[in-house]
Amino acid sequence: MKTYDVLFLMIGAVMILAMHAGFAFLEAGTVSKKNQVNAFNKIIFDWSITTVIYFFIGFPIAYGIILYKNINLLQANYGYEAIRFFFLVGFAACIPAIISGGVVGRMKFYANSIAGIFIASIIYPVFEGFVWGRIKFMGQPGSFFDQVFGSPFRDFAGSVVVHSIGGWLALPAMIVLGARTGRYKGSFDTRPSNIPFLTLGSWILIVGWFGFNVMSSQKLDDISGLVALNSLMAMVGGTISGLLFSKNDVGFTHNGALAGLISICAGANIVHPIAAFIIGAVAGLLFMFMFNIETNKLKIDDVLGVWPLHGINGSWGGIALGIFGHKAFGATTNVSFLSQLCGTLIAIVFACSTGFILYKLLNKFFGLRMTAHEELIGSDRVFHNIEAYPEDSL
Repeated sequence: MKTYDVLFLMIGAVMILAMHAGFAFLEAGTVSKKNQVNAFNKIIFDWSITTVIYFFIGFPIAYGIILYKNINLLQANYGYEAIRFFFLVGFAACIPAIISGGVVGRMKFYANSIAGIFIASIIYPVFEGFVWGRIKFMGQPGSFFDQVFGSPFRDFAGSVVVHSIGGWLALPAMIVLGARTGRYKGSFDTRPSNIPFLTLGSWILIVGWFGFNVMSSQKLDDISGLVALNSLMAMVGGTISGLLFSKNDVGFTHNGALAGLISICAGANIVHPIAAFIIGAVAGLLFMFMFNIETNKLKIDDVLGVWPLHGINGSWGGIALGIFGHKAFGATTNVSFLSQLCGTLIAIVFACSTGFILYKLLNKFFGLRMTAHEELIGSDRVFHNIEAYPEDSL
């Protein structure tokens, strides 16, 4: 292990930390003004809670490494395992940040945080261990998937492990909560409260994503320019698709860019750049199409569209690698389609089942939902005793 590997991962970890400012601004710009402070507080508090819980429980479950019991390990190889934890906790913290955008405006502040504790300590680390960690089930050479399908399940930077799991966990949370009061009765303003915040959040996420994807090699000697190029091509594919098919809607344009980046995480190190562009373009269209179905047909109140953006497009990314991950399409290696399909479906079932159990139990024993009066005055005043624009009330 070399010193530059530690520096390499530290830069990636800080870029992912910065991405959470993107989550915060994207949520604050999309929600109503009376819930903006709540968005900012949730993201940083959930990062903090996730760090503590993942350090003591989640990281040991996923990788079998107990940092707090091994001082020598903290110092060995220039502290590589310590900085690797910092890098990986950024992935874990994405899960509550994703869910936050779907349940905003009606979930209690601390109920959201309690859910994050169970996700960071058990739910996410178990699936992470299946693919990246010590549980030889899906993603490791010699794992069950490798033996059955001839190739392990591939997910380079978390299309499925992070985004699909996060999006499909959010779905039962929103179903258990129900829609915001009045959302599907009479007039209800669903317009974003602050377009500059929304677009700023998207741009911060886009820039940070190149740390999310490129640094997933976890060693400087394994860095790949192909990962950066494919991330770029998928991002612009999603942007163009989102703009054209939405007829120049700013929300779908900027979320289209994120949809492209989510979908390419799995195969950024394998597929051809043209395939990456196609994967991203399909993702931008999928987000718009599925968001309309979700909110208008299924009447699921998903404020930021986190299920179609992360859940559907994370799943698309895992399956898309199985489609385009072949040398005949210019890929660097051949990937098993069945491995990618089955792994993605397992992720959906795992996230939905654990999500329903978690949120049903929390709702029964703690109560998830704000009262109708609290929803009316907004979570900023209820939980944080201040509004985003206090001078407006003078």
